[in-house]
Amino acid sequence: MDIGGTAAEGEEDCYSCAGNAALAGLPPRERVLIGAGWRAAHAIRAALPGWMVLVSRRHVTSPAKLTEAEAEAAELGVLTWRLSRALVEVTGCVKTYVAAFSEAAGFEHLHVHVVPRAADLPAADQGPDVFTFLRRLEAEWVPPAEMDDLAIRLAAVLDAEH
Repeated sequence: MDIGGTAAEGEEDCYSCAGNAALAGLPPRERVLIGAGWRAAHAIRAALPGWMVLVSRRHVTSPAKLTEAEAEAAELGVLTWRLSRALVEVTGCVKTYVAAFSEAAGFEHLHVHVVPRAADLPAADQGPDVFTFLRRLEAEWVPPAEMDDLAIRLAAVLDAEH
């Protein structure tokens, strides 16, 4: 919502905005970390455990629309770093990939993918090809209970460092 109380353009049917409006009622997978300007959640419809997204808490569609460096933009950098470190600890991944496109229908709201890259990830799935994990059949998606378990473990690591 904008300051005047009316929905901003594109916000009415926005999946991310709906989640941001219901923070307290979200399952652990949707609220791994709640920052001032960002929320960390496990990606839905992903076939790779630990695929996280940092979701802007306000409806923006481009990093160029973030507030000054001391607010949303700076927080994004710090949270990307913190979440990457937590993913290394919890999943044992050797690195994380970070990307933002926000182009899929219904998901134009700015969200930044933070993807664990395991040591044994096949070469055919590395780099930009990791996005094939978002195009897998529903039977391959990470089950909600597994997402919640990972989320709880990630949140514990993130909380322990503060």
